[in-house]
Amino acid sequence: MHMTAYITMLFALIGTLFLGGWTIAAQLSGRQERLVFSERGQWAVTALLLFACGILLRALVLRDYSFLYVMSHVDSTLEMAYVLTAFWAGSEGSLLFWAVVMALSAAVFVFTPGYQALSERTRTWFWLVFFVIQAFFLLMLTCWVNPFVQAVPTPLDGKGMNPLLRNPGMIFHPPLLLLGYAVYVIPACAALGAALSGETPEWIRATRNWSIMAWVFLTSGIILGGWWSYMELGWGGYWAWDPVENASLIPWCTGTAFLHTAIVGARRNALAKSNILIMALTFVLCVFGTYLVRSGVVESLHAFGEGGVAAPLLSFILFLAAISVISALMANASAQRSLGGLASREGLLVVAAWTLLALGFVVGLGTMWPVLSKMWSTKSIGLDANFYNRVCLPLFALLALLFSVCPWLGWKEGVRDKRGLATALAAFVISAAAFAALGYRLPLALIGAAGAVSCMTTALLAIGLLPEMRTRQSIGASAIHLGLGLMVLGVAFSGPYQVGVERDVAVGQSFEVGGYTVTLKEIHEKSSPNMAQLIAELEISKGGKVLGKVVPERRLYRGYDQPFAEVEVLPGLGDEIFTVLLGMTEDGGASLKVNVNPLVNWIWIGGIILSLAPLFILRGQRGRERNREKE
Repeated sequence: MHMTAYITMLFALIGTLFLGGWTIAAQLSGRQERLVFSERGQWAVTALLLFACGILLRALVLRDYSFLYVMSHVDSTLEMAYVLTAFWAGSEGSLLFWAVVMALSAAVFVFTPGYQALSERTRTWFWLVFFVIQAFFLLMLTCWVNPFVQAVPTPLDGKGMNPLLRNPGMIFHPPLLLLGYAVYVIPACAALGAALSGETPEWIRATRNWSIMAWVFLTSGIILGGWWSYMELGWGGYWAWDPVENASLIPWCTGTAFLHTAIVGARRNALAKSNILIMALTFVLCVFGTYLVRSGVVESLHAFGEGGVAAPLLSFILFLAAISVISALMANASAQRSLGGLASREGLLVVAAWTLLALGFVVGLGTMWPVLSKMWSTKSIGLDANFYNRVCLPLFALLALLFSVCPWLGWKEGVRDKRGLATALAAFVISAAAFAALGYRLPLALIGAAGAVSCMTTALLAIGLLPEMRTRQSIGASAIHLGLGLMVLGVAFSGPYQVGVERDVAVGQSFEVGGYTVTLKEIHEKSSPNMAQLIAELEISKGGKVLGKVVPERRLYRGYDQPFAEVEVLPGLGDEIFTVLLGMTEDGGASLKVNVNPLVNWIWIGGIILSLAPLFILRGQRGRERNREKE
């Protein structure tokens, strides 16, 4: 089966190259009807990739250790849920997943009204760009990261999955990120296709739903990654500004910026070149994130390590970035309207987009600083979390403030609802005063929290005061900003006002942390064929009232010498008690780490809203037609 799967991918590569040549011939001959063959050919390539994926999944389920990939990520004790997630646990499998999602996306796009709305010339260029990208991924899978390498001799058992990956987050976080990366290929290729064809107006509307779904996948993956880090690594936080974490945040910033500039572009017939460039670079940055994870250029807890793809990936990134810039410069921007001033809704949307682009640039620069610093220093210089917090958190607070004001302004100039604007500003001032009176006076946290309250006030109030905000799409947009406000509020309090202690305690002893009493009731050991567990039972109380019990663990998995923490929390909408068992003391007690994290769960609640609300913005065919009539 190893050779069958490899030959299948090889045929997919050859087929993609042939389809690319066929599409070029169709373009040169001017016979656009030949493009039907390219569309149907993509279905065949997709079928080949699905067949290869089926072989890998079968090998994983059967625990066929003759596959080197299966041997590296699965063993006889691994639960079936994690056996299936092993498909994207390694570099080879995750790239195959990315490639098959891209292929499926293109095959499905052919049947959508958006694709039919594109001109024949734009469709031709769309396929040319897409086939180049697909061919590169297939070239990687057949040359450098082949998931079907045979293990010789075949071992009796596999190495198993890294214990850090044995978490429910593994089921959702990686595939959602990869779905976001892969689905962005559709709007990116459409943008470049429109630029190269000289026919720019329709591509934003044609790929609107694809841009939104890619953003939903990427946003959900990032939020789940933060939750996973919070619950699994035991360090007490949810975002460490790790290079691999940053790798997904950078394209998220540009993708979010595009969602705002696209509104101006579609509604006001403006920013044609900017929209093309931002969308194309969003996909380029998705590939750049893959480069960071797989190149070994930066050190990260989450990285796959250098797998021989660094040079090809970097070359492809530079090539695709150059094509994107050149295509955007060549784009037809005739009949573009001038933008309104800063005191207009479209002006603030552009400012919000530039703020997001600045965020992406800062995060990218900080991530690559250890590499860049080698140009003038023999020692690599890394930037810690303090740098990102000082620079990025004010920009996030600014975004909340912009979204507090934006809905109350007119598209061209002036305020369209003075009551709403006054209420939003009052919410900012009153909440800032209230938080300060309660003792929360750190400047950045105070401004961020007050901005979040103002943003949420606007999101809720706009639906009541502005009749045009009562459509399904507008309500969805307000819900997105409501979710953002909740997340900003959670970040503003959970980080700066976190209280934590580490203590060695005997059974029956108690200690105080943030006004709560933690008592060690019991500590015991447990073993199974898969792991050995050290379990502590803790009682949490406040003011003499027992609030609940938590059971943090320390696990030692079979085949690993390093123990891993299994965090346990006592959740709450106010304070959340976060407990980590660090180990057993010599006298039979426990070494514990306990944090009190205020409002941290509002991050996850806001994140859920942020991930689900865009689904209400998706438009069907009727919505597209109504929107086109309005414009």
